[in-house]
Amino acid sequence: MDWMIFGLFLIACTGAGATGALFPPGDWYRRLDKPAWTPPDWLFPLAWTYLYVAIAWAAARVAHLPGAEVALALWAAQIAWNALWTPVFFGLRRLKAALAVLAVLWALVLLAAVAFAMLDRLTLIAFVPYVVWTSYAGALNADILRRNGGRAAAA
Repeated sequence: MDWMIFGLFLIACTGAGATGALFPPGDWYRRLDKPAWTPPDWLFPLAWTYLYVAIAWAAARVAHLPGAEVALALWAAQIAWNALWTPVFFGLRRLKAALAVLAVLWALVLLAAVAFAMLDRLTLIAFVPYVVWTSYAGALNADILRRNGGRAAAA
């Protein structure tokens, strides 16, 4: 694996992850009615650190392979949609729009997982947890939307 390529993919992931610092949850999020199965706040940075390192590793692993163009394009699309969710949910406080962003992100992650697995089965180590996490995040986003409705956009 080319460590410079890995570093570049990790920089892209860091950019997406930086939206969490730009748009922190804050009191608004704490006041929302959330399900009992909402993870504790400390779990999110741990989960995302693992996921970002894993998907950067997967991208670096296949970047040099012939036919990797579609997989890498899907990777780029998913990281862009990944970066979009936090500003929509925490910045704009648009739970319904955030759920739509997450639906597109989930589809892109699933498609990327398939494309990566076709090139290198080992990359499923990165993408299966990512599919599971985005599925969980979608269910959480949907339940928070259901519980809070229109009140969620209020400051």
